[in-house]
Amino acid sequence: MTDFFSTFKLAFAQAICYSGFRNGQQPGGITPSYAEIKEDLLLLQPHWKYLRLYDCDEHAATVIKVIQEEKFDFKIMLGAYIVAEMNNHGCPWGGGVYDEQQLEVNKITNEQKIERLISWANQYPDIIFSVSLGNEACVDWTDHFVPVERVISFAKHVKKHIKQPITFCENYVPWLNYLAPLVEHIDFISIHTYPVWEYKHIHEAVSYTIANYEMVSQRHPNIPIVITEAGWATNSHGIGIHTEHVNEENQKTYFEDLMEWSENNKVLTFFFEAFDEQWKGSSDPMEPEKHWGVYKTDRTPKLVMQTPAYVDIK
Repeated sequence: MTDFFSTFKLAFAQAICYSGFRNGQQPGGITPSYAEIKEDLLLLQPHWKYLRLYDCDEHAATVIKVIQEEKFDFKIMLGAYIVAEMNNHGCPWGGGVYDEQQLEVNKITNEQKIERLISWANQYPDIIFSVSLGNEACVDWTDHFVPVERVISFAKHVKKHIKQPITFCENYVPWLNYLAPLVEHIDFISIHTYPVWEYKHIHEAVSYTIANYEMVSQRHPNIPIVITEAGWATNSHGIGIHTEHVNEENQKTYFEDLMEWSENNKVLTFFFEAFDEQWKGSSDPMEPEKHWGVYKTDRTPKLVMQTPAYVDIK
């Protein structure tokens, strides 16, 4: 096992995925204000040092500004959220199909995002500790499919222009097969693992996540591996996730077990996620995509953040 922290000379600390969109806000629409992001980061700073941001957009720009001006001790993995460049007719929820004109526009958009990623990485080297070339854009169920060859071209380009290590964030399964050609062009692998989406009971959850991690590690033993998403929803409408598997008690159990393993094995693990986000998924209020936060949308803490058993290892 190749240690991420020793490889890149970084201190071990806990990590979390952060997207600060509140009720009535969403990507491409109204974004959180400076004051709202400051409020969020004040909640997060006692517990986490590493934040993962999904896109180099207005939201990320404000986060960086707040960190800089308020002198918060956060380090960011900054992503470029690349969008569909090919149709994926296999997307199970009916997305992933666009007309040719839109796909051509998307290619230009992605190139612009990659250039912005490079620019910001060079502008803020003390805040941005790594960059990601995309998020779940190659897995067979994605609604924003980008060919592996295209991601490789982005990787080659970005590596020429920044000093930070680069990665690509994806479900663990593609790393076992068709993402293998990408590995030689990135500095570390980033995997997503969600036992609850795979109908696992809480009692087998962390062992399943560890098995996911070890499968990728055995397939690619000479490169560090980071978990960039692992979490447990607290509500479900029963589609994709059994309602009896999700609640705040199970989230607390999964979080604490996963963080203990992460610390013991020095595996950088971004818990998904900081706050519930109502813009996600379907209009059903029990849609699980809306309920992954360790804080609710009103910023009140869920059980995992209320308990004395929560250990601050920052």
